[in-house]
Amino acid sequence: MSRRQSLRDPRQERRQFAWRAVVMGLAVIGLYGAMTARLIYLQVIDHEHYATLSHDNRVHIVAIPPPRGLIYDRHGVLLAENVPSYSLDVTPEQVPNMDRTLDALKSVVALTPDDIRRFRQAMRQKWPFQTVPLRFDLSQEEVARFAVQRYRFPGVDIKARLRRYYPFGGAMVDAVGYVSRLDVGELQQVDAANYEGTSHYGKTGIEAHYQARLHGRVGYDQVEVNAKGRQIRVLSHQPPIPGDDLILSLDAGLQSVAEQALAGREGAAVAIDPRNGDVLALVSAPSYDPNWFVDGISRKRYESLRNNPWRPLFNRALAGQYPPGSTIKPFMALAGLNDGVVTVDERIYCGPYWQIPGDPAQRKYRDWNRYGHGMTDVSKAITQSVDVYFYRLAFGLGIDRMHDFLSRFGLGRETGIDTSGEMGGLLPTPAWKRRAKNTVWYPGNTVVAGIGQGFVLTTPLQLADATAALAMHGERFRPRLLRAVRDPVTRDIQTRLPEAESPIRLKDAAYWRAVLTGMRNVTQRPDGTAYRQFRGFEYVVAGKTGTAQVTSHIHSDNAREGAIPYRLRDNGLFIAFAPADHPLIAVAVVVEHGGGGDVSAAPVARRMIEYYLQHNTETRGGQLVLKSDLPSQLDLQHTEPVDRVTSVPSGGAS
Repeated sequence: MSRRQSLRDPRQERRQFAWRAVVMGLAVIGLYGAMTARLIYLQVIDHEHYATLSHDNRVHIVAIPPPRGLIYDRHGVLLAENVPSYSLDVTPEQVPNMDRTLDALKSVVALTPDDIRRFRQAMRQKWPFQTVPLRFDLSQEEVARFAVQRYRFPGVDIKARLRRYYPFGGAMVDAVGYVSRLDVGELQQVDAANYEGTSHYGKTGIEAHYQARLHGRVGYDQVEVNAKGRQIRVLSHQPPIPGDDLILSLDAGLQSVAEQALAGREGAAVAIDPRNGDVLALVSAPSYDPNWFVDGISRKRYESLRNNPWRPLFNRALAGQYPPGSTIKPFMALAGLNDGVVTVDERIYCGPYWQIPGDPAQRKYRDWNRYGHGMTDVSKAITQSVDVYFYRLAFGLGIDRMHDFLSRFGLGRETGIDTSGEMGGLLPTPAWKRRAKNTVWYPGNTVVAGIGQGFVLTTPLQLADATAALAMHGERFRPRLLRAVRDPVTRDIQTRLPEAESPIRLKDAAYWRAVLTGMRNVTQRPDGTAYRQFRGFEYVVAGKTGTAQVTSHIHSDNAREGAIPYRLRDNGLFIAFAPADHPLIAVAVVVEHGGGGDVSAAPVARRMIEYYLQHNTETRGGQLVLKSDLPSQLDLQHTEPVDRVTSVPSGGAS
């Protein structure tokens, strides 16, 4: 046996084994301790956090868009309402293959390339878990077909919505406007949280101007869903607050009468209650059906509207800028009287033409009557629309005084009406001409401005507003369309007070009487320019005709008018108010290329005045007065709010 061979030491081996056993035991105990600590941390200390995460995996928050406020006319007639409709909605994150799904859906519901394009555009603007409408206004047959085949389309569902509908079609669109799909630019201008789930937005008219009032406040549903995203139950519900209902100053019947009177022609008609600025009618012709735009107009139809030479999309009542022609003469007469250029009783010889004193060119400014009118005072000048009288008057006033006085009636600038799309006109000055035309102002510019030609431009709304001020002897009110607001919850109606403008004060009240006598004679005397149109009319009307040339190269008269190309024919205008001694309605009508205002525009005004006074007045104490139509007394139709998004019952496997 070798001396170097060591002998086994049992005691040493036992100590070594025991040591290892202790270490392993401690390791096992430590591992179990760590697991226990982690378990306590997850289950006890951070329980709420992880419970919430788990909860969120099965609970979704669904926005409920508020019902849009309704719009009524002054008598409680619905002009814009909400009707039930079905839409096809898609939740992108739940769709396995979007392209294949869209292709397959074409065999179930009608989908146009525009629908697909708008859907993809909207999808890019939202999170994948947010629902995006693909098609609105599904038919009952489409709803039934999809319900049967729903199992084929995960992430696609049909929702019940309220769809905007305009029962009067194009008759009200110029005042009420329309809604259409919400776009990115509009979404950036509003509270995005409040517009969650909202798909439509006011684009024009009242719908656009009062968008915030009409929209309301969004509501929410907290819903439990299954692994496929299908709703199982509603855990909590916060109803939306509907938008305010608006009561407008419009008279739906009068609006329709004006539209019918302008049918087949291009033009505009505006009627105002001169006592408070209520806009009773605001019509542009031709028009279009706003219902085409609600769910997105097709490209073909939109191109047909945009390329129509009669420009139906152009709101002539608010944005059409026309030379006022002779309708400016009552205002010019007041300016001349107030500034002492003429007097009430002064009679001036008015021959067939007039020349500017000292004009080396000796240009002749001709009257519309080739024989002239003889001795003329201010009332006769208005009654017979004597151009020569106003050539002299304008030259005596000068363009600066004309500009200052006519501005007081609001001519040439926006009225501030509570709707969208209004344009200003133009009351020219020498400074404007230098800036815009880069040339000096000539005396001839002043002379033709005196009969509403040259550079002077006004809109039909401005003319009606100024006519209302004439009727009220200078008392003015800002034109308005919103008359009252109804709270959708309490049903309380809050009436808006008229907004008075700075009144026009003249040096002598006799000036009003002289001018208004001339306007009354326009329709009451055989030599009045609108006598034939108002002969035998039930009411006494004060009016003024106007005929404005659209080109300086062709002068039209009745004998030659048929030979003049349509686009070069004169515009016809007429302003009026009635009854003449206590006005209840003021009207301005423009008929493009209609020829003389007495034959084209005056008959439209007559129909409007006749309808309004016959349907809205009664005789009391021997005087014609308006029937009571306070907003608080109206019996307004009410629609129950749809405060939750309803799923269509499944007709097949889900």
